[in-house]
Amino acid sequence: MLQDSGKQQIINALKHTPAKIVLSNPGDKTHLYRKAVIQKISLKGNQCYQIERFTDKQVFHENISVDNLEEAVLSEFPGVYTQLNIFGNDSQWDFKVSKKGKLLFNVHDKIGKYSARTEKKQESEGLDAEERQEMKERRITVKGEQLPTHNRKKNYLLKEGTVIPPLIDLGIFTNEGKVVRSKYDKYKQINRFLEMVEDVIKDYDKSTWHIIDFGCGKSYLTFILYYYLVKIKGMSVKMTGLDLKADVIAGCNATAKKYGYSNLHFELGDINGYRADTPVDMVVTLHACDTATDYALYNAINWRADIILSVPCCQHELNTQMSPENLTAFNKYGIVKERMAALMTDTIRGCLLEYSGYKTQLLEFIDIAHSPKNILIRAVSTGISEKKRKKALEDVYIICKEFGVKPTLLILLECD
Repeated sequence: MLQDSGKQQIINALKHTPAKIVLSNPGDKTHLYRKAVIQKISLKGNQCYQIERFTDKQVFHENISVDNLEEAVLSEFPGVYTQLNIFGNDSQWDFKVSKKGKLLFNVHDKIGKYSARTEKKQESEGLDAEERQEMKERRITVKGEQLPTHNRKKNYLLKEGTVIPPLIDLGIFTNEGKVVRSKYDKYKQINRFLEMVEDVIKDYDKSTWHIIDFGCGKSYLTFILYYYLVKIKGMSVKMTGLDLKADVIAGCNATAKKYGYSNLHFELGDINGYRADTPVDMVVTLHACDTATDYALYNAINWRADIILSVPCCQHELNTQMSPENLTAFNKYGIVKERMAALMTDTIRGCLLEYSGYKTQLLEFIDIAHSPKNILIRAVSTGISEKKRKKALEDVYIICKEFGVKPTLLILLECD
């Protein structure tokens, strides 16, 4: 139980309406949620807080009012979690329950000198990579002077202060083009994706780009990619989004019309067996589930698309097939098998793209602290030597033989 003095310290910190609160290090290690993150958000024009509770595999969300914040925090600290970090605009409050049950408390300004020693101390206190990075980005020391990091702006492709309709509708930008503080990580992720596109598209000189987005869903990144290429780069682009849900397609077409994106349209259809009317220059597939990614890659290969950008999702296929004769330990633990199957799936896809003549990279799309689905496959049709193509295919067959698997993309290519 909290003593009155400790409880009052937490209440006083919460009165500053902090932007973020992190509850971590559950006292009972078998507790379902390993961490809870509470962030201030705007919902239908009203300020409230969103609680994200993290298990090993999933994230669960709950929205609460500002008035209920105190009750939500005190119901879980210190009863459930032994560490509480409250991030205000100018200060940070750190609470921790020691092994002897004593409440430790510290408050300090956010703007101050940051060092490796500071980071080591934070790590020992249980702050994960996400919290340490956030604190680090708030500090910078220049010639002995301590300055807030807003004096050091990264040159993002999507400039803050620009009115970008898709970002405003996503809640990442305000109507004035300012980044919503709680959405800054998402803003960085989107810019990271565009940087990956820019790295390869700059090497081409095309009069018009024909782009297909398989499994587009609500098409947040599709709209942003179209905006970047057309409105910022001044390129001629014809883009098609494809999805299986009629209501989603109707909504996306209405949004494209609202934005005035005349060369962006959406169609109802299945990735498997889709036929394009014109040559395709770029194929994008973001979070197409399981083997849908394989069909998208197969189509892109057959079209000889210049650029392929894929963020795979839910790689279940090999997980159900895995039956290694010699490396049986990989089947022993479910979480290890799941992750091994996902990494193996993307490794095989990368090798098969190389075999198909693409220079292929597997890149970190976003920090794994934000999402485990953080691998982007980027393939460019530059041509691969016959020796490398042969070696890539040999590597695939070795993996398949060792683990007793055969992925869809390999089956499709063997049928050609």
